[in-house]
Amino acid sequence: MTTTFIVMTTSASLPTGPEGAIRTGGAREGGTVTDRLVDANERYAADFTDPGMDARPVLRVAVVACMDARLDLHDALGLELGDCHTIRNAGGVVTDDVIRSLTISQRALGTRSVVLIHHTGCGLESLTEEFRQDLEDEVGQRPTWAVESFRDVDQDVRQSMQRVRTSPFLVETGDVRGFVFDVKTGLLREIDPA
Repeated sequence: MTTTFIVMTTSASLPTGPEGAIRTGGAREGGTVTDRLVDANERYAADFTDPGMDARPVLRVAVVACMDARLDLHDALGLELGDCHTIRNAGGVVTDDVIRSLTISQRALGTRSVVLIHHTGCGLESLTEEFRQDLEDEVGQRPTWAVESFRDVDQDVRQSMQRVRTSPFLVETGDVRGFVFDVKTGLLREIDPA
């Protein structure tokens, strides 16, 4: 019997150059991570075929999730290209800009369900609103936005569900569900809104 082991790496293990820029080699020897992305796009476009879709998601669902790089939403949720709108930000928190995107998603593009996904080990659990003060001290201007940090991920999901359900701009708030994604197991845990 033969056993095969596959060693996987992440971009975090790539060599870096000055200022921490990731050096990737490839077509642009010594290039940055952006060069790597542009090279990958050129390979992608070479085989690209227009799927003939419009901007309306097939499943009529919008997913709001954290921007954390460990969340592969399409694989985790069994989604295909064109199935949903995906809105991501720090923490997956429902902010005014998320409401803006959801409003456009519903009113202009026909989505009806909203799925909110926070996750374990979120970086917002270790930040405080003092982050804004630190920025003001550094750059001389206070950010107009709130950090939206939290200590209890379940409660923050509940708060985000409430913000969606009470927004006057959204036409469909009956199917709003919230979850916490476990970054160690890949499982979703549904949060009771009460």
